[in-house]
Amino acid sequence: MIRVETGDDHVCRVMLDRPEAKNALTVEMRDQLVDAVRSARADTDVRAVLITGTGDAFCAGMDLSASTVARAGGDGFDTRSTSEALRVGVQAMIRELWELDKPTVAAVNGVAVGPGAHLALACDFVLVHHATRFLWSFARWGLVVDAGGAYLLPRLVGLPRAKAMVMLGEGCTGNDAVELGLAYQCVDAQALDAEATALAARLARGPTRALGLSKQLLNGSFETDLAHALELEGAYQALATTSADLVEGMAAFKERRDPNFTGR
Repeated sequence: MIRVETGDDHVCRVMLDRPEAKNALTVEMRDQLVDAVRSARADTDVRAVLITGTGDAFCAGMDLSASTVARAGGDGFDTRSTSEALRVGVQAMIRELWELDKPTVAAVNGVAVGPGAHLALACDFVLVHHATRFLWSFARWGLVVDAGGAYLLPRLVGLPRAKAMVMLGEGCTGNDAVELGLAYQCVDAQALDAEATALAARLARGPTRALGLSKQLLNGSFETDLAHALELEGAYQALATTSADLVEGMAAFKERRDPNFTGR
């Protein structure tokens, strides 16, 4: 279902491995994703996370047969079960990724639908190829956008385009995803894995604590005013000065060499 491995490059690689179902998420897979991200947070050997899928799809969203919404209208259905399932399920998955204090990369190797798209968009860097497709089908089923989409999409593409994606089901592919702000880079399909791995490894070689703190400042910038943002900036910079990576970075600059960061 989910394969997780960490290499010598300090990149934790998370593979969605259900190609026969376009990597649609079961409850078990969703929970495994949450556990994988939490483990990556706690593991000092992990300095970046890379998420991708096997086969010709990234993630076709949630497997509806495993979703509480599939039981709507049936005898004994409790609407509260849906909100609770979201809270402990896909919302936890998105939140863990968005708040992870380490860099993240998504290699979107095929179709990414609804929550599957948001899984990628919760990452710091999204790489796609020319045939990658982002799709939203919530309105077609009579559902509200979930898995953090109402939060993520307006921040990435702006409110008018986000409404078109959610309410009209407008999708996009490849280079269009880059132009809209959903993706960082579009590469050839054959090069996607190598490019994503190289990017994740590059991030893993960086000053992990400083990158994580910068990530938190950037991700929270829409929810704060300037005064509070500047206060946080000062506090986080003070934290950065306690790191061994800062000492190494300053020494490398003086010695005119590349720094050898350790993530500490």
